[in-house]
Amino acid sequence: MLDLYRPGASPLHRLSPGPKLLAMMLCGTALFLVESLPLVAAALILTLGLYRLAGLPLRLAAAQLRPLAVILVIFFALQYWLSGPLLAAFVVTRLAALILLASLVTLTTRASDMIDTITAALALLRPLGVNPAKVGLAISLALRFIPVLGQITAEVREAQKTRGLERSVIATALPVAIRTLKMADDISDAIEARGYDPRA
Repeated sequence: MLDLYRPGASPLHRLSPGPKLLAMMLCGTALFLVESLPLVAAALILTLGLYRLAGLPLRLAAAQLRPLAVILVIFFALQYWLSGPLLAAFVVTRLAALILLASLVTLTTRASDMIDTITAALALLRPLGVNPAKVGLAISLALRFIPVLGQITAEVREAQKTRGLERSVIATALPVAIRTLKMADDISDAIEARGYDPRA
């Protein structure tokens, strides 16, 4: 399993996970409320500036978007066809800003620290029937699954490119689906090996 965390001594690295997660939620909500292309473009530029503040190269920011490049292109083309270029640019820019913002939090925060913070915060919901340990486990698996899925997609696309099949959706999607299901089985085995009881 992969952890996106990149060690560093920047102000963002030193900031505790709680404020970073809260800021991410507030900024994400604000981005969805904003209906202005210049404002979401400014948010994207500001996010890239935060990457530099964290001592992270911009090529690392580009790497966060690379696995989703096809989806971004599809979104742009669909919105361009339905509503024109301005809305298409707005939708893709906002989505890119959200992805980069979330990735920045994971790049500057140890997964274990983030999970501990979320688990502690969810303890307040225990009277409502929420099991913080279960939610923490789910988040832990999700944080590790997402970057692995991106890596699998990149590896498959590279392999199919050498075969001249990079334009075939089926040739790319089928191996990704098979490897993802295999990884899901491995995760299930790991959970069982830890003695996890979903009824607890």
